[in-house]
Amino acid sequence: MSRIIQSLSEVSQNYEAMFVDLWGCVHDGVKALPEAIEALRAYRARGGIVVLLTNAPRSRHEVVKQIEKFGVPEDAWDNIATSGDSARVAMFRGEVGQKVWFMGVDFDLPFFEPIKLLDEPLEIERVELEEAEGIVCCGPFDAHAHPDTLRPQLLYAKQKGLKLLCANPDIVVDRGEEREWCAGAVAKLYTEMGGESLYFGKPHPPVYDLARRRLAEIDRDVPDSAILCVGDGIRTDILGAIGEDLDSLFITGGLAAKETKTETQPEAEALAAYLEKESLEPTYSIGFLR
Repeated sequence: MSRIIQSLSEVSQNYEAMFVDLWGCVHDGVKALPEAIEALRAYRARGGIVVLLTNAPRSRHEVVKQIEKFGVPEDAWDNIATSGDSARVAMFRGEVGQKVWFMGVDFDLPFFEPIKLLDEPLEIERVELEEAEGIVCCGPFDAHAHPDTLRPQLLYAKQKGLKLLCANPDIVVDRGEEREWCAGAVAKLYTEMGGESLYFGKPHPPVYDLARRRLAEIDRDVPDSAILCVGDGIRTDILGAIGEDLDSLFITGGLAAKETKTETQPEAEALAAYLEKESLEPTYSIGFLR
């Protein structure tokens, strides 16, 4: 059974580094969460390293700009690993071809900016679907429209045998009080239709490899046993941590607040029922990062 804790400080002394999800843990898509910021600051003050590990479909530098607007201070983290950077490496290696059809919004266009993680990146060309060799999906065109609205384009792509590169495996996120669809929902639909989707964010291994590289950039040799993964996505953050054999802290007040009956803390019976249904068991659980 996952151990319910009252604060991060109860267990943080056991870990040299943390991989911390952003959306739903550190900010709510609109503003920073004050208790989470203070918890991360306190952890870093004791010598801990914080790598923000996010399924944001954009580069580390773009995420820095975004979280600054939300009020997440630089002294609350050390480095950032994004599914966007992991996916960009794959795109610039040509895993979905040179000519790609882009699915997303203008805010996601920095995804195509030059990358420094490769010596000889492929020159990518954005084209119409009819000319494409593959699809790059940073999200649906309309985050509030059901992914089914994209079925005609996806059917055409499947018939052409196009691979879909999913830059954000999240199905949904909550922006303040509103729930939005993410690229993962589109990729899931495409796979269900018989298409091939390639994933590069949590819970898939490539983004954890990148997170470890970001951790190594701080000049610290941290064993997996001393890393704690923090997140509110049971099928992304927690499943990914378990797959990597890393300890995890489940933030129940995010995406699963209703299912776990979380106001300030999860209701023990509701949490147990939810985890049994998901067949996953995080090391620890807490209502909110604090």
